[in-house]
Order: sequence, then C-alpha cells, then structure tokens
Amino acid sequence: MSRELREVADRQEIADLSGIYMRGLDRLDRDALASVFHDDAYMDYGFFRGGVGGFADMCMRALESHLVNHHMLGQINIEFDGEDVAFGEVYFQAFHRIVRDGEELDLFISGRYVDRYERRDGAWKISYRSEVNDWAREDPATDGYFEGQPAGHRGARKPNDAVYHRARMKKPT
Repeated sequence: MSRELREVADRQEIADLSGIYMRGLDRLDRDALASVFHDDAYMDYGFFRGGVGGFADMCMRALESHLVNHHMLGQINIEFDGEDVAFGEVYFQAFHRIVRDGEELDLFISGRYVDRYERRDGAWKISYRSEVNDWAREDPATDGYFEGQPAGHRGARKPNDAVYHRARMKKPT
C-alpha cells in the first residue's frame, strides 16, 4: 500500500474512534466507549483526570440520569507525527435532556476533543484525550414534534436502541 493510501486509511480508522465514542455515550454502552482507548490511556476533562476504567464509569454515572443524550461530530483534524503517532482536534456538539428541580431542560455543549492517538499492534486508539468546551446553553425543553408523531421511532439506550438489532433491519416479508 502506498504511503498516501496508508495515510487515508489511518485517518479513517482514527476518525471512526470518535463515532464509536459518541455511540458509547449516547447509548450508555460502556464497552463501546472504553474500546476506543488504549488500556493505559489518560483523560483530562478538568473535572475528571484518570484512566479508562474510571472515566467510562464516570461517564455512565453522569449520563444515566439524563433523559436523552445526542452527540454530533464536526470537523476532525488529524496531524501525523511519524507512522504510529497522531494528534487530533475533534469538534462536537452535545445535546442533553436533563431534569433540574422537576423541570426538563435542554443542555447544549459545544467544544473540542484534543487527542493523541497511537497505533499499537496494528490498531489506532486514543492514548490521551482532553475536552475543551467552547460554549454551552440551557433552554426549557419543548417536544411538540413528538406529541404530533407518536408512532415515530425514538432513540433508546443499550440494549433497546435499533442499532443493536441488526436482524430487524430488513424489509418485512
């Protein structure tokens, strides 16, 4: 494989880590979340500093009380430092439906993950991740759309979300 083609494949493998990470958060899938990190990875989110196990546990505890979580990825900038190290800046926007004092609120947080990736044993994973928050806002929740579309499919957490039921992904006979 040419150097250029290898770099394209490496960029895609690295970018895929962020998609898996987001699914882990949104579906409360601890295993998916932890799978994108090397076992000795370090996370620095300001309010959390530590390793993979503690980080994954903290995320699950923090998000389990939310009614809904939805993370979106923006641009992903990757710079290689040799063949087995890369640095990244991953833009995100996170939506959280929270309840405070009995009122449902929509919390939006936008920021960036600042990462170090390493290829070990042929696989890219995150060896360091920090979160930089650029802005946030809270609004009262409004869900008129769902009231008017009661038969519409809605997201759920693992194992109930549609993404975990591939056998159902076919046209009925």
